[in-house]
Amino acid sequence: QGQLVESGGGLVQPGGSLRISCVVSVSIFSITPMAWYRQAPGKQREQVAGIIPSGASNYAAAVKGRFTISRDNTHNTLYLQMNNLKPEDTAVYYCNADRRLVIDYETIFGSWGQGTQVTVSS
Repeated sequence: QGQLVESGGGLVQPGGSLRISCVVSVSIFSITPMAWYRQAPGKQREQVAGIIPSGASNYAAAVKGRFTISRDNTHNTLYLQMNNLKPEDTAVYYCNADRRLVIDYETIFGSWGQGTQVTVSS
């Protein structure tokens, strides 16, 4: 396994909720701005939420008010609570360092994880 391990995805109906997690196996997690990204079929990977070590967060317009990012620096874990899910939220979700704040965001943890699939469908 790599340094980033995502889990918790699944199939959910529109309007439903999911919480996904990312365990980071290195201690620099606690001082690193982190983010959740997603990639839908045929589309580029996009950042949906970011959080700095102190806990301040920000969101893409498409998910603001529905998604909540959080982190547990003691257990090196990043979370994304997703509520009122929509079919357009269907994607593979990845965690990594925040590309807006970390120059080497794609390599600081070695490589991207395998992601976790979220499918929103009735």
